[in-house]
Amino acid sequence: MYFSRRDFLKKAGATALAATTLTDLFAEQAAKKMFFEISLAEWSLHKELFAKKIVNMDFPELAKKEFGISIVEYVNQFFKDKAEDKTYLNELLQRCKDNGVTNNLIMIDGEGGLGELDAAVRNKAVENHYKWVECAKYLGCKTIRVNAFGKGSDEEIAKAAVEGLGKLGEFAKKTGINVIVENHGGSSSNGKWLSGVMKQVNMKNVGTLPDFGNFCIKRKQGSFECEESYDRYQGTKELMPFAKGVSAKTYDFDEKGNCIETDYTKILKIVKDSGFKGIAGIEYEGSKLSERDGIKATKALLERVGPLV
Repeated sequence: MYFSRRDFLKKAGATALAATTLTDLFAEQAAKKMFFEISLAEWSLHKELFAKKIVNMDFPELAKKEFGISIVEYVNQFFKDKAEDKTYLNELLQRCKDNGVTNNLIMIDGEGGLGELDAAVRNKAVENHYKWVECAKYLGCKTIRVNAFGKGSDEEIAKAAVEGLGKLGEFAKKTGINVIVENHGGSSSNGKWLSGVMKQVNMKNVGTLPDFGNFCIKRKQGSFECEESYDRYQGTKELMPFAKGVSAKTYDFDEKGNCIETDYTKILKIVKDSGFKGIAGIEYEGSKLSERDGIKATKALLERVGPLV
């Protein structure tokens, strides 16, 4: 078949136009970035850690090489006796540097409730957290997550938590570290209660860590089954004005890769509408998938839904 020079140029032009349009489309898709960054919460690997299959020192390299995640959130109980061990912390920092990993947060458990009614007990809990504030600063973290629990009525615990968080917040402010409270059971899983505490504390470096799947206020005795829960979407909306991070909790997924317990399109829209532009920490706690597969499934979900909300 004979083609004139004019025919050739027309076809070449059309092909070039199509290629340009396709390139523009790909560029447009690539430009639709998520409004948040992704981190990995160490608790997602708690089964492997408790079984001694891995140790805390392995965490930064594993996060980067296994999951492609460059921001990490530690859990203090996996290096409980190392908060003031500079040799250990220096090695951990070197592991982070070698793998291009940034430290963001340490989740603190086992140091006492900042909402304890007994002033002496509460103050001891506050002081127990001082070393972790300094550890977080040393590791280059921005934040520690604490617990605001106590024994008493909601009103009594709230009053005590305001005092405990305020005292710890003042200490942490000197080092530039944030103190944040997660909805972590009991009164703290009531979004209205916790947001009320935040309003009373009224400090820039004291805030919340909304956990998408942790709104169980009361569990059945001797069981993990929840007896009384708070609406996760309402709770997240109430906590977002004080949020300095969010915890992307997942348990199970359907055949399309969606989280069964939480509508991620709905909850991420609540997060986005609040003006949040921080870090979402993957925290997989399911049992049907392995920990590593669950982390990968959660990351895929965030990367799929994040740019669309």
